[in-house]
Amino acid sequence: MHSIQSKMATGESNSRAPSLSFPSPGPLGNAQPSNNAQPSPATNEGPAGATGAQRTAGHANPQTGPGRGSGADMRVEASADRQHAALQSAGQSTVAAGADAAAGGASSAATNMPASAASTATATAASADPPAVSSSSLPNSPSSAAVLVYREPVYNWQATKNTVKERFAFLFNNEVLSDVHFLVGKGMGVQRIPAHRFALAVGSAVFDAMFNGGMATTSTEIELPDVEPAAFLALLKFLYSDEVQIGPETVMTTLYTAKKYAVPALEAHCVEFLKKNLRADNAFMLLTQARLFDEPQLASLCLENIDKNTVDALAAEGFTDIDLDTLIAVLERDTLGVREVRLFGAAVRWAEAETQRQQFQPTPENKRKVLGNALSLIRFPLMTIEEFAAGPAQSGILTDREVVSLFLHFTVNPKPHVEFIDRPRCCLRGKECSIIRFGQVESRWGYSGTSDRIRFSVNRRIFVVGFGLYGSIHGPTDYQVNIQIIHTDSNTVLGQNDTGFSCDGSANTFRVMFKEPVEILPSVNYIACATLKGPDSHYGTKGMRKVTHEGPATGTKTCFTFCYAAGNNNGTSVEDGQIPEVIFYT
Repeated sequence: MHSIQSKMATGESNSRAPSLSFPSPGPLGNAQPSNNAQPSPATNEGPAGATGAQRTAGHANPQTGPGRGSGADMRVEASADRQHAALQSAGQSTVAAGADAAAGGASSAATNMPASAASTATATAASADPPAVSSSSLPNSPSSAAVLVYREPVYNWQATKNTVKERFAFLFNNEVLSDVHFLVGKGMGVQRIPAHRFALAVGSAVFDAMFNGGMATTSTEIELPDVEPAAFLALLKFLYSDEVQIGPETVMTTLYTAKKYAVPALEAHCVEFLKKNLRADNAFMLLTQARLFDEPQLASLCLENIDKNTVDALAAEGFTDIDLDTLIAVLERDTLGVREVRLFGAAVRWAEAETQRQQFQPTPENKRKVLGNALSLIRFPLMTIEEFAAGPAQSGILTDREVVSLFLHFTVNPKPHVEFIDRPRCCLRGKECSIIRFGQVESRWGYSGTSDRIRFSVNRRIFVVGFGLYGSIHGPTDYQVNIQIIHTDSNTVLGQNDTGFSCDGSANTFRVMFKEPVEILPSVNYIACATLKGPDSHYGTKGMRKVTHEGPATGTKTCFTFCYAAGNNNGTSVEDGQIPEVIFYT
């Protein structure tokens, strides 16, 4: 003990002690530490029982040096100074200590100090630079006093902190008692951040293993080139004080750091921040990050936002920065609210950006190459022939064979097989539903160019995506068909599709789908219309005026009411005819 104090008194540094750097004073000596990656000159904080006099062994300026508080802190110090007597003669010294606790009635710790420590403190004070000031210069000080010792307010800082949280918060990013330093970042942006092994090990299993595990490090400086300094400070702030400091610029790097060091509570705060700030213009960027950081809940919210705001999300700058897997995950969805031709245009924009990232020429061949499997997820059959002819057919991205087969798909029956999905995107999440309005199937229903029509209404908002129609009684046959949904009062066609279907000769229904979902509002009359060209078919009998569908999971009931559609309807009515099935989403 005596040898350590002697070294401190003479200004000799202890090589094992952490270095201190206080570029600017802070409250009660909690100076803001330097984040300079260059080590600062080592000074010794001294053992836990060191006095304020020992802490003045360095060459600190008592007026402007480290630890000098201002305002209320300085007034507390001045009050404490006046309570101490001058140094005793005959080699005995009274050391001023615990000044910061003077307001609480704390007395000088020097009265119980061992003689050897007091002697060392006197020597330290005598060697301090600048010279100690005579106590006679202060009010109420005996003129016989020799020297008044200046104290650093950082000493006994514990007395000013009433709770464990306040004491640990004081140590955040503070050299006081620190026993490890992190060199965070890389290049010119490296910051040297002090920390305390115990505090980190208490808050993180990763830090606990780092410092206390079987492969524990003994280094006092640890490099973290993959972590951003601001994110690491946010992590430490949370570990020391439970305070969350995240913003739009730092939330993703903080989330990465929280995951790296296994701090799930901070992860949850980051994810919650992202949820609250999720918008159409950042949904794709956040989706990429959510997939990267394995945050399925956040990824699901991003996808839902993209479903509802597909056009705005595709127009955002961040869309072209996503990776191929994220693009594929979006194109696979049945719930996107956008016309397929616009989705193709967005995919081409992404491909142009990707060719630049991979340092390819932006030729059609290279765009197709970088799109990979994503191209097959564009539903070209959902486009109109005009949209396809003006865009994809002339892009050069599709092969000649693909272009020809798609044109044939649009124009002829039977339709040739195409390699692209023709299932409509319904713009809604949930399971596909359907109702059958007939109780029995009979034979021979003929067609002469007149439309089969039936009027209907529903009790709740739904989206109709297609009809089920009866097929031929003569075996496998192809039909050409136009399907429509018409708003009864305004006679407005809300949705239609000129297409075809193949049947196998059975009495089953065969799906014919709209290219886009048709919104059906409650208590509004609509007409379902199908104009078929082909041989005689099966037809339905024992029709029902009301048909109710009950959701298996929710129990929600969707009630259809069918009525006779006046005019040319090819004989279809509530009781019998065509259009036996309505396919919809709720």
